[in-house]
Amino acid sequence: MALSKSNKPLLLSTCVAMAVLVGGCSKGAKVEVHKPNPLPKLSQSQNQALTPVFKASVKGGEKVDALRLQLAADDNAIYAVSRHGDVVAYTTQGKKLWEKRPSKKQKNLTSGVSVGEGVVVVGAQNGMIYGLDATTGALAWQRQLTGAVLAPSLIHQGRVITYTNDGTVYGTDAATGAAIWTFNTASTQLSVRGTAAPILAEDGTVIIATSAGYVYGLDGINGIPKWQRRVAVSEGRSEVQRLIDIDGDPVVADNTLYTVSYQGQVTAVDLSSQRVLWSQDASSLRSVAVGNGLVYVAGSDGKLQAYNQTTGEQAWQQDALAYRQLSNPVVLGQYVVVGDLDGYLHLIEPNTGNILGRVRSRGEIRTIRVINNRLYVATRTGNLSVWQAS
Repeated sequence: MALSKSNKPLLLSTCVAMAVLVGGCSKGAKVEVHKPNPLPKLSQSQNQALTPVFKASVKGGEKVDALRLQLAADDNAIYAVSRHGDVVAYTTQGKKLWEKRPSKKQKNLTSGVSVGEGVVVVGAQNGMIYGLDATTGALAWQRQLTGAVLAPSLIHQGRVITYTNDGTVYGTDAATGAAIWTFNTASTQLSVRGTAAPILAEDGTVIIATSAGYVYGLDGINGIPKWQRRVAVSEGRSEVQRLIDIDGDPVVADNTLYTVSYQGQVTAVDLSSQRVLWSQDASSLRSVAVGNGLVYVAGSDGKLQAYNQTTGEQAWQQDALAYRQLSNPVVLGQYVVVGDLDGYLHLIEPNTGNILGRVRSRGEIRTIRVINNRLYVATRTGNLSVWQAS
């Protein structure tokens, strides 16, 4: 894990980064590092599996800055981005359509990829965003922003909405790259390196979650704020202990917004009134998943928890995957799926938390997505795969 301080991304020392995980370190003191739990044994009857649709590979990411270079897809193609500056498009069967580098000078793409309205958008460490033609990969436009782009943009109604790590939200014309609007959120001096991606609510409101524990509702067309709400509170004494970032993308279901913060809470907010419906102590840098009447959280300690979607009451906790640096959970068919540091995808029974089976990809899995009932996986080593539940 890396930290950012002030408006520019700054990697702090290993000691400080580890302090976020274990509570601190001092000169000469040993830092407690938890060993990942061994893989739980599965009986033959539990050996459920996912079926791979296709696999491919792009250049892997840097070990010191492992960001979530997630895949994107539309009806025509699957899009991937490498840490080293390449954007690749495949058919839905896995045949490569094109591979482009938006800029010969740009070798540090950090955002993951978004696709919509005929444009593919990626962002970079230096604040540059690029719009590529989704069919050919030709560069359509580029725009310089003020902060690093660490999460995918949202493309909606002719706008590309991007949140940078200095707390600024940008609205960009999806066709031309022209600047449309900006909005500044409350930011913190110290934060975990990473940001949540903008998401779309059911009424068309764009929702931004921040490192200060706030969420904002914006009009995506003109950037005018509609509301804001604090959803996470920290009681730590030191600056590190007060870190309360929301790095996992919020989730909207049944007009309710679900968020989880680092060293904070998992929270449900009614979007009609912006009233907090319930909140439970939790800590995670990953997105929650919602389904089967439950909210699923992969904790910073690798423990999976499920909460009642309506009341917030804890339904179950699964400890067998503790300290395996889990990805965000997703709901895929009759399973909850979560990835880990060794590239395993674990299949979880949604109502009990029992582990039903696993399959393996290659490389650490940070973020997984479900698009059109298929599971999209991009690992830190640049291995891409698409799976379906068997």
